[in-house]
Amino acid sequence: MKNKIIEVQNVQISISKQELDDYICITDIAKAKSDSVRAADVVRNWLRNRGTLEYLSVWEQIYNPNFKVFESEHFKKQAGLLIFTPSVSEWVNETNAIGLYVKRGKYGGTYAHKDIATIDHI
Repeated sequence: MKNKIIEVQNVQISISKQELDDYICITDIAKAKSDSVRAADVVRNWLRNRGTLEYLSVWEQIYNPNFKVFESEHFKKQAGLLIFTPSVSEWVNETNAIGLYVKRGKYGGTYAHKDIATIDHI
């Protein structure tokens, strides 16, 4: 299914419908804050932040009965370290997270559940 596109402050942002929820392309949001080449770095740096990891962990514990809390602690313990450069795919695969996903191809990017993407910290 083709993504819906919205325009926010002259920036086109993709929205993907998954099951009953909307997921917003945070890569598109990151492009608005930096050049498009660095958008992936902006998302990766956002994921390195302890506050981000805390929020994601709480969100997952509320909405995802299959979330692996113990594995999420591994990410939180490393938050802020210079050598810590997690990817969204690693987060999803290791914790069984459902709040973020990576989509490849024409409408690719990192997508976050609307509860996560609309928090002003990306």
